[in-house]
Amino acid sequence: MNRFVILMMIISLFACSEAKKVSPAIDPLDMDTSVSPGADFDTYANGGWKKRNPMPDDKSRYGTFDQLADLGEEQLKVLFDEIAKGTYPEGSIEQKIADFYNSGMDTAAIEAAGIEPLKPFFEQVDGLTSTNGLQKLVADWHQMHINPMFGIYATSDEKNSEMVVAYLSQGGLGMPDRDYYMKDDERTKEIQEQYRLYLEKLFTLIGETSESAKTLASTVYNLEAKMAAVSMTRLEQRDPHKTYNKMNLEGLTKRAPGYDWKAYFEEIGVGDPGEFVVQQPEFFVGLAKLVSTEPLDSWKAYMKARVSSRLAAYLTQDFVDANFDFYGRTLSGNVAQRPRWKRVQGATNDALSEAIGEMYVKKYFPPEAKQRMITLVNNLKVALGERIKNLDWMGDTTKQKALEKLNAITVKVGYPDKWRDYSALQVSKKSYVENAVNSGKFDFQHMIGKVNKPVDKTEWLMPPQMVNAYYNPNLNEIVFPAAILQPPFFYLNADDAVNYGAIGVVIGHEMTHGFDDQGRQYDKNGNLTDWWTSRDAERFNERTAVLVHQYDQFTVLDTVKADGKLTLGENIADLGGLNIAYQALSHVLKGDEKAIDGFTPQQRFFLAYAHLWAQNIRDKEILRRTKEDVHSLGRFRVLGPLRNLPAFYAAFDVKEGDFMYLPENERAVIW
Repeated sequence: MNRFVILMMIISLFACSEAKKVSPAIDPLDMDTSVSPGADFDTYANGGWKKRNPMPDDKSRYGTFDQLADLGEEQLKVLFDEIAKGTYPEGSIEQKIADFYNSGMDTAAIEAAGIEPLKPFFEQVDGLTSTNGLQKLVADWHQMHINPMFGIYATSDEKNSEMVVAYLSQGGLGMPDRDYYMKDDERTKEIQEQYRLYLEKLFTLIGETSESAKTLASTVYNLEAKMAAVSMTRLEQRDPHKTYNKMNLEGLTKRAPGYDWKAYFEEIGVGDPGEFVVQQPEFFVGLAKLVSTEPLDSWKAYMKARVSSRLAAYLTQDFVDANFDFYGRTLSGNVAQRPRWKRVQGATNDALSEAIGEMYVKKYFPPEAKQRMITLVNNLKVALGERIKNLDWMGDTTKQKALEKLNAITVKVGYPDKWRDYSALQVSKKSYVENAVNSGKFDFQHMIGKVNKPVDKTEWLMPPQMVNAYYNPNLNEIVFPAAILQPPFFYLNADDAVNYGAIGVVIGHEMTHGFDDQGRQYDKNGNLTDWWTSRDAERFNERTAVLVHQYDQFTVLDTVKADGKLTLGENIADLGGLNIAYQALSHVLKGDEKAIDGFTPQQRFFLAYAHLWAQNIRDKEILRRTKEDVHSLGRFRVLGPLRNLPAFYAAFDVKEGDFMYLPENERAVIW
């Protein structure tokens, strides 16, 4: 998991003005009023929406965010269609967008090329004669963002937030998590078998016989299983102290002999990296042993599998289909692939994200939205400050430092002050794969060039055309890209209750991440340090344990329960966001509590919040996300936090005996 990207990862754009006029902020058709709000608030608030919005074949989860994503793709398509038809000077942004997109849409050329784009990679693999050569090849591919064995990235030092250092991270697996290799329940065993078949298919597509493909697939699977066995669990990785292990080349070489770490850093262009962070030391100890002890032929098979899978989306339809069958159909339950134009547009958007974002902002971003957002953020800061001051479980010393951290939070809204330079990115019409590889090289050089340099505090971690919000603990900043300022998050013309229940809760959510079970361990300057008294930390843990227990009781499917520990940070942030936004709304209302369309401001606040999480989801996707995702499923992001809020009880007359009711001594009270 990327450690500082905290909320939702859904791409979208602004709804057009006409759509806003016909979409009320609170639509009775979205509701199912045959169900009592006290019995099941998710169904009450979202039951009508779920019935009217069945799951499309090309999606594994379909919610209000996904609707916006679809609309956003259509908006981007307008830009892309205009650009793709033109002729532009070589090296211009328009030329790069057009050529990247057109190379991906030229299926005739892609099919004619067959596996030719993979052959240079295979030649490298076939030419290996030693583990030293293997390690050099790993470094070479890492520079293309093809990441066999492990990963490397550059970000601020968690204990010296002013400087960027290199981070080594476990990886190299074909399945999304170590547990897919380690568990033996029926669902996992089915996934394991389908993954073996996927590997067989890849080897067949690159020219191996069926018998050889089966043998090679087994070899790769077994090697990856050994890597999984030494990998850290997702839950363990939620502890930032466990994943912060500072060392230098001498220390890593002593700890994980058998791998030439000095040569690796030199090969990727870092030279002497100085001190760097090894996030999962035991993984690298185990990996180094595997590199030394596993047959070179096994690693050669592994390398071919990894590059074939990594580039499958840019190859012929056979590769695309094989990749979809496992990652889309088997893991998530998708019935059909997304249309090609959406996939190619998405790849182009990834490669030139800020360049496209700059065009997007000029076309779609209303300046008044930014000012409204800044006002909301300031109001939410005041509310959180009030709540911190009034906490009965926190001592004055910790409170003072918490308030200092809150006041030090930097807020970014809309888009970066300076845009990224794409002049070094090479894009041509001739090869979709080559464009993807060049994009990987470009991004890697941009990233690795930051190592051992001061942090650029103006940089954004995502483009403005992404509906996203994040808290970065190392910079103590919250960031809201332009595209989040649209319904259902934000309505320019809606009443305050709706906006505080939607974007207000999102703001509060991100602020609370600075004080969740992970974020609270960073000080006002973004350094990983303990600024709590031991008694206050103990009280905090006692209160968060209540929330863990609550979510552990939710049944996600059949007998499978939610994972309250894995999702704790997000659940704390949801609960905190609701409390903070509701308190801020009470200041804004100032006694003006006129009902609109039959709903009080308090009711509209909670309905707007619930509507963010309206969604249908496939069973396979439920199971996948429960295993991998630090966010609770949408339904439980509605039910879970609201059961802890007295204001919700009052708004909808929730009584003892209702499902939404929890006895006071069972409620979580944190921020």
